Amino acid sequence: MNNNNKGKNMTNLKKLGLSALAGSLVAVSAQAGEMAVTGSASVTYVTGEKVNGGKTIGTDRDVSFTGTGEMDNGWTFKMSTTVTDAIALSSSFTSLTMGSLGTVSFGTDTGGASYKYDEEVPQAYEQISDANQTSANIVGNQMDSNMIVYNSPSLDIAGASISFDAEFSPNANGLGSGDGGTTAAPTDGKNFGKGYGLGTTVKYAGLTAGVYGSERDNRDPQTVDPVRDAFEGVWYAKYSYGPVSIGYSESYLDAGLNATDAASTAAKEVRTASGIFEGEQFSVAFNLNDNLSLSYTDSSDVYDDQAAMSGAGSTVIPDVSMDTKAIQVAYSMGAMSVKAYQMSTKNPGYDSDAADKDVTEIALGLAF
Repeated sequence: MNNNNKGKNMTNLKKLGLSALAGSLVAVSAQAGEMAVTGSASVTYVTGEKVNGGKTIGTDRDVSFTGTGEMDNGWTFKMSTTVTDAIALSSSFTSLTMGSLGTVSFGTDTGGASYKYDEEVPQAYEQISDANQTSANIVGNQMDSNMIVYNSPSLDIAGASISFDAEFSPNANGLGSGDGGTTAAPTDGKNFGKGYGLGTTVKYAGLTAGVYGSERDNRDPQTVDPVRDAFEGVWYAKYSYGPVSIGYSESYLDAGLNATDAASTAAKEVRTASGIFEGEQFSVAFNLNDNLSLSYTDSSDVYDDQAAMSGAGSTVIPDVSMDTKAIQVAYSMGAMSVKAYQMSTKNPGYDSDAADKDVTEIALGLAF
């Protein structure tokens, strides 16, 4: 009789334990989420020297699918995927916002943490790199995919608002992978290891300043042209007073390559050419009213070959500065906008004898 009671008691305890476990899981379960679809369409007219034969009309249509939800403990989650009109993936991410603990994100082609810092000067329409790629625009982008990003909440300290961003990639080559998969091997024969990035933003009254730096392990199995770890960084400061905003930014990119290029009169590709890229940008923007804004940007991106050596027979390769000036205008009418820029670049591609590049773009945009 006692043994029977003991067995019943054990069964009841097991049921009680399972009920408690189920209750704890329900306490942090997700409520029914929501799915939203948004999109945009644009038509652009581009003209200028060295641009698609001189003139072109282009179209672009993007659609974003975004799902959101909230757990019983107040944490929220978000999933978003954007596809282009060619039904190709533009970007995709999943994030979990843990209340006052901040947000953790994973994704592909998301911009990582660096997107909050690169070319962060006031502009009415596009960044300078839209017409001509700059080294500042790709700082840290080797961790756009295959990574984890942490964004802290804003902290109020002595009247200022401070936030932090950190990212890590176990294989920092900018390539993503599917669930349970691995990233594709590089095609240039070089191996890249772990990557780290850290940034901070400070806001006080009309002033906003930020600094970001990243490092990537380079592991080249070849004995020729040995490499060192890559370092990239950027900082900016911008100030707004009424309708006027001004900003300044500096960037630094060392891909860790030890080989040297033969001449300044040759096009250079960032992270493929050896040497160091150092850029600076200055801009001023003015809002004429709630709908119309103007901006002017001056950019200088210097390529230093690092080949200057002392001693007999040494060759000094001069630095090459790729300089861009841009005037932009933007007018919005609710869901429709009309924007334009005119950009002029001297020494495009960091090539000292390349012809100047002038680009004018006019865009009609629609959002839904």
